[in-house]
Amino acid sequence: MIALKNIIKELETFAPPVFQEDYDNSGLQTGNPEADISGVLITLDVTEEVLEEAIAHHCNLILAHHPLTLKGIKTLTGKNEPERILIKAVKNDLAIYSAHTNLDSVENGVSTALARKLGLQNIRILQPREGLLLKLVTFVPQDYAAKVREALFSSGAGHIGNYDSCSYNLVGEGTFRAGENTNPFAGTKGLLHHEKEERVETVVPAHLKNKVLQTLFQAHPYEEVAYDFYPLENSWNQVGFGAFGETETAVTEEEFLKQLKATTNAGCIRHTDLRKKPVKKVAVCGGSGSFLLQQAIKAGADMFVSADFKYHQFAEADGKIVIADVGHYESEQFTKEVFFELLTKKFPNFAVRLSNVSTNPIKYY
Repeated sequence: MIALKNIIKELETFAPPVFQEDYDNSGLQTGNPEADISGVLITLDVTEEVLEEAIAHHCNLILAHHPLTLKGIKTLTGKNEPERILIKAVKNDLAIYSAHTNLDSVENGVSTALARKLGLQNIRILQPREGLLLKLVTFVPQDYAAKVREALFSSGAGHIGNYDSCSYNLVGEGTFRAGENTNPFAGTKGLLHHEKEERVETVVPAHLKNKVLQTLFQAHPYEEVAYDFYPLENSWNQVGFGAFGETETAVTEEEFLKQLKATTNAGCIRHTDLRKKPVKKVAVCGGSGSFLLQQAIKAGADMFVSADFKYHQFAEADGKIVIADVGHYESEQFTKEVFFELLTKKFPNFAVRLSNVSTNPIKYY
């Protein structure tokens, strides 16, 4: 068995909760983080049928993409399905955890899973997010600079794209005078001291700020550590919404739609007018992706695969792109495989099951 808190740690390292949207309700819905987990059932949605499936297979954790509800629950009387699920889950000591828009936001998340299923290559995030990075600057005695840098890198600092251990270093001279109530690493109390130091600069994800800062304090030899954090406006190419890639070879629009329908098992595909042009560049977004339409056009995509487009939004394609709406469930169904791959790699020989229940609330006649 594995403690629930250890499973949550791996999930939240992969898809940090800080990346979720304000309206979202990702995280632990019910359950004791200290509890031991004997088995995990992975699903897109938590329904009463899924709950019965978990109980039947002795899985005491349900891992879902969608939370039980996006709204708060003020009473628990069983008047609707989410409340009935919570009541029964608590009675059966069954934990429920969801990773929703935070999983939508990460590289190798929901949209990347769809892009890979469609055979796209050179996949990258369609709309990288901004305002999530910081620049850390600190000053370290020369002989200790390498040790401090390595400690910062090990705590998550210094990643730029597919490169790690990124920093800028400049040798200079620092001055300080230790007061009476100090225990200086270098210099003498009451006397001005000059120390050869390195200015170390590196990038830090904002959500790791406290962890990196604690590491800096532990690794740095000074009693008082000089450091600065600066907000960055840079886009973070590993965090954002949607995905963009290219097909191996250009295909006709009809051929692509046929492949798309077969891959997603869609009951139907709603689409805009075909442009009679080959499809090579493709943008995708699992779930409701209409907000990314202009980004897909800007990226030069021939086709935009997503879901939940409203009537008038189809007109916004304006002949510049083909919108292919496959349905919400159909575009996100491969999320279960993202969870499965993550857990089986981190916890081999642990009972992880994919739900056999189709939780798609939409049927086609």
